[in-house]
Amino acid sequence: MAIDGNGRARGVYVDATFGRGGHAKLILDRLDRQGRLIALDRDASAVAAGRLITDPRFSIVHARFSELEQTVRAKNVAAVDGVLLDLGVSSPQLDDPQRGFSFRFDAPLDMRMDQTRGATAAQWMARASEEEIREVVRSHGEERFAKQIAKAIVAARARGPVTGTRQLADLVGAAVRTREPGKDPATRTFQALRIFINQELEELSLVLPQALSLLGKRGRLVVISFHSLEDRIVKNFIRNHARAGEAPARVPLREAELPPPRLRILGKPQRPGEREIASNPRARSAVLRVAEKLV
Repeated sequence: MAIDGNGRARGVYVDATFGRGGHAKLILDRLDRQGRLIALDRDASAVAAGRLITDPRFSIVHARFSELEQTVRAKNVAAVDGVLLDLGVSSPQLDDPQRGFSFRFDAPLDMRMDQTRGATAAQWMARASEEEIREVVRSHGEERFAKQIAKAIVAARARGPVTGTRQLADLVGAAVRTREPGKDPATRTFQALRIFINQELEELSLVLPQALSLLGKRGRLVVISFHSLEDRIVKNFIRNHARAGEAPARVPLREAELPPPRLRILGKPQRPGEREIASNPRARSAVLRVAEKLV
């Protein structure tokens, strides 16, 4: 990362989760006049908000994580100096009842980050088997009552379609026998369905190697995750690439002759402090990891 005499960063950066532009605006404030910021978001509403930014150094594209490399290459960019991934659902998505992400409102059960494609949560639940629903709730939500929840959903849809957020939350609440202190019993199920409908873990697994490929030497990868499954993928990816490569089978090599690591871990994982959590409760589970590309 190069810095000019005024303390501003040079180069090309990528904000792969624009949201409503909080990170993007801070990055633009730190860029020099020749700097560029390329933003991506799979949410058409976020892209529309991004297109209101008139800064000539900025551009935004409607794209998924898995389209990161082709999107940046299409901008005639050979390498970038930094990639930011702020994972999970954004506050505007949670706070808009019509998006169907939250059980705080009685709204259509949509949950798609990109409402221009794919099945809604309601459409998927209408056709999924009890076993499929159970596995999604168990694996993506780490919900120990997944069997009971899946059974309740299938029984309810035999009487009529499950199409609303409050309807689903009530079904889950009745199926969960014990409740975690301070947490609605529907939290894990809603989280699981959202992650599954948007293929968030698969998209994350696809974007990380693309980000590494795009980074130039000393470029930085910055990832903020909010869920243990996400953070596990990020941690393992960075750790694996921060190790020297393995020698081919039956080829005697000294340690110094092994392929060098591609990443260097910068600092320890960062978590929000009490003051930040008090001002932004949604940040309480955030984990930030940073790595620098070596070769």
